[in-house]
Amino acid sequence: LSPPSQSRASSRSLLTSSRTPTVKSSPSFPQVTKSRMPVMKNSLEQQLACEEVYSPKYLAKLMDKYWTEASEREKQIQREEEKKLKCEKETEELYETIEQRLNSQLKITQVALPEVEPEDETEMPELTEEMMAVIRRAERSRGEVLVNAHKIQITVNDIGTLRGLNWLNDEIINFYMQMIVTRSVTETGQFCSVYAFTTFFYPKLKEGGHATVKRWTKKVDIFSHSLILVPVHLGMHWCLATIDMASKVITYYDSMGGNNTNCLKCLADYLKEEHLAKKGTPLDLANWSQVIAKQIPQQMNGSDCGMFACKFAEYLSRRAKITFSQQDMPYFRRRMIYEIVKNTLLHP
Repeated sequence: LSPPSQSRASSRSLLTSSRTPTVKSSPSFPQVTKSRMPVMKNSLEQQLACEEVYSPKYLAKLMDKYWTEASEREKQIQREEEKKLKCEKETEELYETIEQRLNSQLKITQVALPEVEPEDETEMPELTEEMMAVIRRAERSRGEVLVNAHKIQITVNDIGTLRGLNWLNDEIINFYMQMIVTRSVTETGQFCSVYAFTTFFYPKLKEGGHATVKRWTKKVDIFSHSLILVPVHLGMHWCLATIDMASKVITYYDSMGGNNTNCLKCLADYLKEEHLAKKGTPLDLANWSQVIAKQIPQQMNGSDCGMFACKFAEYLSRRAKITFSQQDMPYFRRRMIYEIVKNTLLHP
């Protein structure tokens, strides 16, 4: 017989072995490496990857674009500032010149001159009470448009420039010039054919040459007219230039005695280029004259230059002798209010 201790040990061993579960080995699978696993891409990610804004170079490209535009704007601002300073300087010089001319003219008026026989003058129409009533109503208007013609609207503010010693504005001068043109058309045979440029023509021509105003006469043949009127604005002073096709002369009229030969040259160059553009052949100016008119009325104040320019144009358009003077300006101012409101030129 075996000893009891050995018997208990054997029984525990058997008990332990009987309670231990049998572990079955699982079937082996081939190992898949990380590099072989398929990568699934997000469709939104793919779409965004095609957009330019998600490109790493987009920000640099954007900054370069706007930096270039900002730089160009700065240069443009600088150019405009330089142009402004130049204009201010020219205006200041012109103002000084006008003041010197005024002082010179005022000194002349203090000199005792021998009396001379007055030249033959055409009697001007009297402003009747009815005309004066029209003038007063226009002056007292409350801002509405008083007349709308020639593609120009005239308001009470525009009429106000004809009162007292105010300077005439562009609207008044352009409207008056167009009345002269219309008269030459409606009264054919009595007056020569007239074409008038606007007050904006000469500054544009002077600044950029024929190319900048080439389209202004797209539907007009200026060479078919006898007389071309060119209002000339010099910042603080109005003058008039004319191109007489019949007499082949370019003339400059300045009521303060200025010698603007540059204006004559500018218009002569314009004529040559306009003729070449419209007619296909160069214009021979060998037989043309360029004149600074001297024997013309002179203003005795610093306000009536626009009035003188308008009246020069009106007299020249009917080939009349220029016989008015400074003392006629108050009458002409009132008369022009009536003429503009009624859109009719009085004769003579």
